[in-house]
Amino acid sequence: MPSPRHDALITLFTERPDLAAEILRDLMGVELPDTPLVQLEKTTFNTHPSDDIEPDLIFVMGPPQTPAHAIIVEIQQDKSKAPRQLARYAAAVWLMLGCDVTVLVVCPDRRTAAYYAQPIDSGLTGYRLQARVLGPDDIPVITDAQQAATHLELSTMSVMVHGRNRKVVEAFATALADTRDEHALYYHEYAYNMSTPDIRRLMEEIMTSTTWPVYSPFAKEHFGRGKAEGKAEGKAEGKAEEAARMVLLVLATRGVDVSDDARTRITACTDLDQLEAWAAQAVTARTLDDLFTETAEQPHNRTA
Repeated sequence: MPSPRHDALITLFTERPDLAAEILRDLMGVELPDTPLVQLEKTTFNTHPSDDIEPDLIFVMGPPQTPAHAIIVEIQQDKSKAPRQLARYAAAVWLMLGCDVTVLVVCPDRRTAAYYAQPIDSGLTGYRLQARVLGPDDIPVITDAQQAATHLELSTMSVMVHGRNRKVVEAFATALADTRDEHALYYHEYAYNMSTPDIRRLMEEIMTSTTWPVYSPFAKEHFGRGKAEGKAEGKAEGKAEEAARMVLLVLATRGVDVSDDARTRITACTDLDQLEAWAAQAVTARTLDDLFTETAEQPHNRTA
């Protein structure tokens, strides 16, 4: 069953499709096509009469009509998935798209990383897959705030695996305070969800000792106490905006296409109950019809 860490890592890659290519090219030295076009591909495909095949994420480089390279991203926290399944994913994507395929496995645990780093015999003569594995030792220890701000996704993962180093968390916190990235408010939440309890406690200590606005469950409870009552309406609007973004994030993670009209409908809603209902439904929705037909809208919007 997916965990908060798994879901946070999936969202990190989904929010910035270039991340997988950058990790492979810049951190792991993999030669990839020189193209700025990287798009998220639907992750469910079928090779009847076989079962549905569904890796965590697929990114395609190059124009949709002539894909140049595909990257499969798998988040593995244990050894529960048979390595041969990764070879099956790669073969199926190759058959579907007709281009070369790289499998990137992200493993927060060293033993799991070593397990999936071994060459994978598919059982088919001549077909042996070598997955690229991003383990704890491959994620840089980022202690410089400027570097953290430049690479917020990697800094988030650095907190996950190296967060016992206080300087890593301090660099991350300073980067969040200074960055103008529109998604910055989510990075703390991702790092918090991906981290162990001792790293979470250090994050709480560092964040709550300053005036930095943060968004972990702890900070949501404690940040902003003593603010003027006149700001209540603005806070409610901010919560609605955040909830709407979360609905869209979940839909994007599941590969559900969102039309302009549907996006406007979600972002214009100020009813937190309705937005929370949509967010819950988005976890299993396969289409927008699933989202809107199974969650009846509230009779009126809540503004406070």
